[in-house]
Amino acid sequence: MTIRDRFDLAGKVAIVTGASRGIGESIAQGLAEFGARVVITSRKQEGVDETSQRLHKMGFEIIPVACHSGDEAQLHELVKKTVSHFGRIDILVNNAAINPAYGPLEEMTGELFDKMMNVNVKSAFTLSNLCLPHMRSQGKGSVIHISSVEGFKPSPGLGIYSINKAALIMLSKSQAKEWGAYHVRSNVICPGLVQTKFSSALWANKEILDHWNDKIPLQRMAQPEEMAGLAVFLASDASSYCTGMEFTADGGYMIS
Repeated sequence: MTIRDRFDLAGKVAIVTGASRGIGESIAQGLAEFGARVVITSRKQEGVDETSQRLHKMGFEIIPVACHSGDEAQLHELVKKTVSHFGRIDILVNNAAINPAYGPLEEMTGELFDKMMNVNVKSAFTLSNLCLPHMRSQGKGSVIHISSVEGFKPSPGLGIYSINKAALIMLSKSQAKEWGAYHVRSNVICPGLVQTKFSSALWANKEILDHWNDKIPLQRMAQPEEMAGLAVFLASDASSYCTGMEFTADGGYMIS
């Protein structure tokens, strides 16, 4: 097997949550470009249908499934539909996330905390556990969580979000330690500021964006497609000896 061959995902089946746009959509396209068959999910069927149609036109095999990541019954149905259609699950990308509030921790409610924890962390925990038996039976698998530099270095007003993203990092490490015996790997991608609708409250504010750009070495925010290469690497045999690790893609934010 050549080094190039190790990136090949032909015959692999991936699930990517939160994939109707932004980072999730780019990762889904990247996995498909390297040969994977991809199930893309998002809360609204309309959103994944539009993304699926675009990727179909590029010649990729994509299945769109509406799935609310905070609903455990829908997560069970997602796995059931994936296995029914493709017969296997090799790659899971837990990308779905919400961040509906901005402000100091003392102004946040327990209800909001629970809502965010359910979608941002518990869903990744649950879906990973649902996919594990299929990966274990195949003797190989890759779980990829999309966390954030906020999981290392919290920003004002993003306290609960930062707590969630830090929890994802430890979830991955725990999975890596326990699931290594099954040859199932778990790793985390930690983006910095990426120009997506999800983060628009930050980059649409010129003062905030200028402050961000001024303090990082590459002096710009990222584009969604700049996260896809890491996901392809972690999904493929090119990263076969990587597990329990965090991979930052932040323009140098963590060293600024």
